[in-house]
Amino acid sequence: MDNNSSKENILVRIKKSIYTGSINPKDENDRIRLAIKSFILHLHPRMINESTIKFNHTFGLGGMAVLLFVIQIFTGILLRFVYEPFPGRAFDSILYLQNEVLFGQLIRNIHHWSGILLILITFLHLLRTYFTGAFHPPRQFNWVLGLFLLILVVFSNFTGYLLPWDQLAYWAITVSTNMLEYIPLIGSSLRELVLGGSEVGNSTLLLFYNFHTGIFPILIIIVMSFHFWRVRKAGGVVIPEGNNSETKMVTTIPHLVAKEFVAALVLISLILLLALFFDAPLLDKANPNFSPNPSKAPWYFMGIQEMILHFHPLVGAIIIPLILMLFLFLIPYLKYDTDKSGIWFYSDRGISTAKISAITASAITIAGIILNEYVLDLSTLPGNIPPLISNGLVPLLILLGILYGFYKIIRNKYSADKNEAVQALFVFILVSFIILTLTGIIFRGPGMALGF
Repeated sequence: MDNNSSKENILVRIKKSIYTGSINPKDENDRIRLAIKSFILHLHPRMINESTIKFNHTFGLGGMAVLLFVIQIFTGILLRFVYEPFPGRAFDSILYLQNEVLFGQLIRNIHHWSGILLILITFLHLLRTYFTGAFHPPRQFNWVLGLFLLILVVFSNFTGYLLPWDQLAYWAITVSTNMLEYIPLIGSSLRELVLGGSEVGNSTLLLFYNFHTGIFPILIIIVMSFHFWRVRKAGGVVIPEGNNSETKMVTTIPHLVAKEFVAALVLISLILLLALFFDAPLLDKANPNFSPNPSKAPWYFMGIQEMILHFHPLVGAIIIPLILMLFLFLIPYLKYDTDKSGIWFYSDRGISTAKISAITASAITIAGIILNEYVLDLSTLPGNIPPLISNGLVPLLILLGILYGFYKIIRNKYSADKNEAVQALFVFILVSFIILTLTGIIFRGPGMALGF
């Protein structure tokens, strides 16, 4: 018995040393393999619960976001060899890159599409985190870090949007930064600070270039590293409820790594297909004296631009987005009835109320857009009522009343607990904002008129 126990202990130590990379390498290939294993096991635990690596539990979104960020860094470094961040030469350097540099167009396309996918994947990762309840203790602050990462990714993309210095970029940044002027007292000064002057120009381009290539990547790396550390500290990916008692553990290598490798290959293939068949947009050189019709903000700000068409600018551009951000940051710190971490949509009732919420939000939002466009425009009402009240505070109060009433109906009529009711409210806001964004992107034509 003693000999058997001794042999078992030796085998355990050998197996552990293999996965931690502590065995002395025999040759250079072995050294490389051990270095790779050590790096992987620095990011992941050596053993993981089997239920957490099922593809439909996380869809690999976190790893995809990291891969996209690495692609952005790599292609961005290559673009820096050609790009010149000055209004007189920026556009021409893009043309030179596309027409004269070997694979220049392909590199720019990869950078463009991976940037768009990075926003979408980060956003979907945030939704996956929410809809699986992975923001409950001890993961509350990691939800906040995730929000900060999404904000950093969006603004990194935003600062890069101007760099081609074409009509699309110039006027998109102009429209977006003009929204800052709606902030009372400090709006104009804040806009000048962001632009580096009174209008989009040389200072703006250089400022955006430095933030895009230096400040934001560093901030993303710092927050992302902290985010990873918090995930490890919380015990890894949230374990689906009902599997907490499972003791079946599997090794990260190869079980998790193999799935991550396949997901990475699929994502890289998608990016290459997009880059080969769809070129990154490039219009005529920026002309401050000629505004295209319509002039639109970048696609991820189109929901806000659409709200400005229906609310007073202060309410649509500033107050409502601030309320939404406050709601998102407070989500993990609300007091819930139960902790149902790891279950998609919490329960069967949660799925039902989410569907009801999506349908209700779609109907109300679409009806509101059409009514405001063709039937009732509160900003044109007769009388001496200030537009901030008639087209701002009054519609805002109506909107908040609808959300509160919907929340109470979900709680009372459908006997939903607080998890399910807050989730229904989250879905309502999410679907409404998506519809507003798609309306602005697809259905707004010349003069920002609604067209089908």
